[in-house]
Amino acid sequence: MKAERPYPQCIITEKGCRWCRQGHPWIYAEEVIRTEGEAENGALVDAVSEKGSYLGTGFLSTRSKIRIRLLSRNANDRFDADFWRRRIRYAWDYRKTVLGSEDLNACRVIFGEADGFPGLTVDRFNNILSAQTLSVGMERVKDTVFPLLLEELRADGRQLDGIFERNDVPIRALEGLEQGKGWYGEEHPASACTEIFENGIYYAVDVENGQKTGFFLDQKYNRLAVAKLAKGRRVLDCFTHTGSFALNAAKGGAEHVTAVDVSAYAVNMARRNAERNDLAGNMDFLAADVFALLPELEAKGGKPYDFIILDPPAFTKSRRTVDSAQRGYKEINLRALRLLPRGGYLATASCSHFMPSELFVKMLRSAALDAGVELRQIEARQQAPDHPILWNVPETDYLKFYLFQVV
Repeated sequence: MKAERPYPQCIITEKGCRWCRQGHPWIYAEEVIRTEGEAENGALVDAVSEKGSYLGTGFLSTRSKIRIRLLSRNANDRFDADFWRRRIRYAWDYRKTVLGSEDLNACRVIFGEADGFPGLTVDRFNNILSAQTLSVGMERVKDTVFPLLLEELRADGRQLDGIFERNDVPIRALEGLEQGKGWYGEEHPASACTEIFENGIYYAVDVENGQKTGFFLDQKYNRLAVAKLAKGRRVLDCFTHTGSFALNAAKGGAEHVTAVDVSAYAVNMARRNAERNDLAGNMDFLAADVFALLPELEAKGGKPYDFIILDPPAFTKSRRTVDSAQRGYKEINLRALRLLPRGGYLATASCSHFMPSELFVKMLRSAALDAGVELRQIEARQQAPDHPILWNVPETDYLKFYLFQVV
């Protein structure tokens, strides 16, 4: 590496160097031996080995266990507006390649490390970009990145009226950042509510008050897989949120669909979405706790449903709670399998990175054994391709989705 570098240096342990050379962009605090030069929280630093070998340049976070988030391993990169413009173009060109043109109206534009934007998520919902910034480094450069996002997408013919920031998440405190939500800058529409079109279905999206960034886009094509199986079936959609799986089942020709969520607000949104799409006639909506509802249905006897969908929120967001999460996943899957008749169908998912595929599969095998049934796998699926998986960054691989027939 050239001697003249404009950035402070962080000297990395041999263990950290090995981790880094395997391709992971995070360097943890315990792997930083010392920092040479003055480095502010969120500033760019060079990561180097004890022998001076250049590992990469990234954002320093003095408050986080993830001490450095690498941006580049090219010592010739200059981190100016042109650098960020190239990354935005690369990310958007990728979406245009892997998604149909009709799906670009509602898609993930930036998926953090998978697109080279550490800690940044940006979703497009029709005329609004919804952004969540979870690293102090990206917070420092957002005044460069956000205007470029609008500029580049508009240059590609996309109508965008503003960027709404969903930074109302506690994890920002780990980076020394305040929580909050609101419009970025002065240019924005009057309302943070908009409408998207996905799989032939219209959805109202409340970017300000909806979960995460406003709507879950990662199950887009898994919902289509459910629609293909739903014709003529009696469907129970658990954890429906604003009704996406339920509406796809109804549009797919289900005899009847019951959509359940613990949130009355979400259930009302689901009902309004059904009415907007003229699908409410063969649907009903219930605000209830799924963990209480499934045992109640089982106690009543009978087999009222022949297709059950389980798409719960993440039951674990750390390794410490994996065991309790596994028990929760088993509880709902076991109850669902007991409710289904022979020949019935189950769609089941986990959106937690900390519940890896092997643990999820182990749980499903145990639930099937305890329910006294066999599972015939139809499909094993993952997140939509606008949420790309980097094999050298396991954290980007988080969604497990299975379709089974009970035999």
